[in-house]
Amino acid sequence: MHFSAFSLLPLLALADVALSVCPGFNYAIGNAQPLNTGYKRWLIYDDSCKEADNLVMTTDGNLCTSGVFGCSSPPLAINTYRNTRTGLNYACRPDPNSGVCGNDVISVCCRNDGH
Repeated sequence: MHFSAFSLLPLLALADVALSVCPGFNYAIGNAQPLNTGYKRWLIYDDSCKEADNLVMTTDGNLCTSGVFGCSSPPLAINTYRNTRTGLNYACRPDPNSGVCGNDVISVCCRNDGH
């Protein structure tokens, strides 16, 4: 049996979607991770669970006013992310198809809102 490279492209595309931590989104934001220094950290992952950005702040800091994340009205949830490397803004929301990066459970998935 002979397969051409072009006949395998649809399968490769499906494999990429299946492995994505937040299918259809640009980024995944994990939960706050306590650091032993009085700080906490949020990791932002690309769709293959590679760290793309992060936010480190004191344990009493407010992530909603950090300039990196924006939050909804109570109950508080991250609803915007500003990439610190590119300055682009992303709209975020919980997604039932999100996964886990290592031991970090994904709290929200984010995609570019066009601004």
